[in-house]
Amino acid sequence: MADLIAPIHYRELADKDPETVCRHAGCRYDKDKQCYELDVWGDSYYIYPHEPRIECRGRESQGVQEYLSIFIVHYLLTAVEAAIEDEWISEKDIPGGPTFFRGPHAIPTDLITRTYQNDIAAFGRRCSMLRGEAVEMGDIAFRFQITERLPVVVLYWQGDDDFPPEARSLFDRSICRCLALDVVFALAVEICARIARSDGD
Repeated sequence: MADLIAPIHYRELADKDPETVCRHAGCRYDKDKQCYELDVWGDSYYIYPHEPRIECRGRESQGVQEYLSIFIVHYLLTAVEAAIEDEWISEKDIPGGPTFFRGPHAIPTDLITRTYQNDIAAFGRRCSMLRGEAVEMGDIAFRFQITERLPVVVLYWQGDDDFPPEARSLFDRSICRCLALDVVFALAVEICARIARSDGD
């Protein structure tokens, strides 16, 4: 997984003060193993910037997906010690978002709608399995605590004769202060792909 991230980013992380990284990202550092431990979506990820590699121990321990690994490393590099603002915004509300999140960088919520179509009960089961907390938005919606300081909501609308089913992701406004647009995209791809897996996976 390390070869999916430019080596300079691992070197930058290796050069950072662990105490500062932990304070900003809400993670832990093992001095003996020289690795960070970051909780992402309820699983523990171990980041070894000197080797470099990432391991997961938890429900998703079958491997660290490409886009998630990109998010994890950049989150450790750029997270800031800031409170959650409790204001939901779309990717288009992030500065630069309207021009970035289109074409090849459009968030692939179609992965979710192709899987569930009008079966919002199956969507709900999958989100509950992924530790989602039901919230009153859309026809059905779930809030996910991606990291200690980074919540995301995924909404779903059932289709009808006039409109197809629709899914949408919303981010806490604080994301504007800690993640570049391409890293937000990497996170969004992981979210859509993980939810799109069947609820039996």
